[in-house]
Amino acid sequence: MREVTPVSFDPLLIVMDVLATMLLVSVGLVILAAMVLYIVDVTQTRHAVRRNYPVIGRFRYWFEHLGEFFRQYFFAMDREEMPFNRAQRSWIYRASKNLSNTLPFGSTRDLTRPGTILFVNATYPELDQKDAAPPPLTIGPETAEPYTTEHFFHISGMSYGAISNVAVQALSRGAAKAGCWLNTGEGGLSPYHLEGDCDLMFQIGTANYGVRDEHGNLSEERLRELAESPHVRMFEIKLSQGAKPGMGGILPGVKVTEEIAQIRGIPIGKTSFSPRRHPGISNTSELLDAIARIRDLTGKPVGFKTVIGSEQILDDWIEEILRRGPESAPDFVTIDGCDGGSGAAPMPLLDVVGLPLRESLPMTVDRLEQSGLRERVRVIASGKQVNPSDVAWALCLGADFICSARAFMFALGCIQAMQCNRNTCPTGVTTHNPRLQQGLNPTNKAVRVAHLARNMEAEVAMIARSCGAPHPRALNRTHARIVQPNGLSISLHQLYPSSARAA
Repeated sequence: MREVTPVSFDPLLIVMDVLATMLLVSVGLVILAAMVLYIVDVTQTRHAVRRNYPVIGRFRYWFEHLGEFFRQYFFAMDREEMPFNRAQRSWIYRASKNLSNTLPFGSTRDLTRPGTILFVNATYPELDQKDAAPPPLTIGPETAEPYTTEHFFHISGMSYGAISNVAVQALSRGAAKAGCWLNTGEGGLSPYHLEGDCDLMFQIGTANYGVRDEHGNLSEERLRELAESPHVRMFEIKLSQGAKPGMGGILPGVKVTEEIAQIRGIPIGKTSFSPRRHPGISNTSELLDAIARIRDLTGKPVGFKTVIGSEQILDDWIEEILRRGPESAPDFVTIDGCDGGSGAAPMPLLDVVGLPLRESLPMTVDRLEQSGLRERVRVIASGKQVNPSDVAWALCLGADFICSARAFMFALGCIQAMQCNRNTCPTGVTTHNPRLQQGLNPTNKAVRVAHLARNMEAEVAMIARSCGAPHPRALNRTHARIVQPNGLSISLHQLYPSSARAA
């Protein structure tokens, strides 16, 4: 009988055989896919690059997309990027982590570029090294519940919906730790705004989100309910914002969750557009009527936010206020520059509509001073003020307070990925994707928000003391200079002769 030899199996050979088979299949699939793409590309007529260079032409779009993310790390110099360069972001990151902000060797800033701000150091500064706290300022002193604070740096409007719930939680908690106020943005009041027990400025946008009735009109009942909250300290009527003056807000439908729809009073899952202006406010007279109505209903300070387009609108406001009497004036006005930001705005409005803060801020302050309304109306500057030099500059021009949104977004972890309008923010700040939100820990980020607010005020105070001013609110236009096209600088007081706080 013939003996049968048992067959031996080598596991390694089996694995290698399987891998080789998988490799051949994969190569075959790649070749097949390339052939399909080749046929698609050479027959389509929409894209010239793909038609002339089938398959490989598709890499153009991939590289273009990756460039958005890698440019800031590998190619751009510290001072080159827009809207915020690496040097600006690095200061915010260090300040929010409470790390040292000292640097070696020398400045990387081009000090000869026109528009550069230089501060005038005092030859004989005070010996006392302790920075004095600025005196408190009161907004709406004649209202039933005025608001008083010694802080001059606050959090600008970012709506829940435009940013995530965890981002709002972190901002609310951080604002409470720092003692600054948090503007709700036009998206209404959410539980996350209240969670930190901070002071809130409730913003009323053109769609009346959060204070609208079933027809979208301003609800007096809802205003009274909000006024009962001890956290809602002020109301701001938003006429326009720097990123898109003359256009209402846009909230993509992918961000309109059930909760956000309920808070705002809008349909779930549908893109929400705010009107270009408040339906009931078409002129200065109606604006002052709206301010008086809300102030009477709530008993709290009321002002408005706008982008200045010309001197004429300021003259119209002041003329109507003086005709009615100073008591009719808004308790504050927030001036947003055309270099403001937003989660979603058309490029033409972002780039070329409205006046920058360097024109509109001194213009507003000067007209209020000339009309005798400067002490009645507090001035808030908003728009790209993210570093101590920016804030000190705004104080020199006459601002009472400075508000920033994007500085605090960086404190939350924003890396300027430019994904705000796509619900794909990689750091969880502007997305409602739970997987991406998990990267933002509100407890940890609240501490960074507070650190940023405190360190900002501390370093502005350092600039003030270097200039010989006892505290930041004492800064005026004689304390700063601006570089001209010839490379030489002139005093801000010379460039803007009229100032409420000129020496």
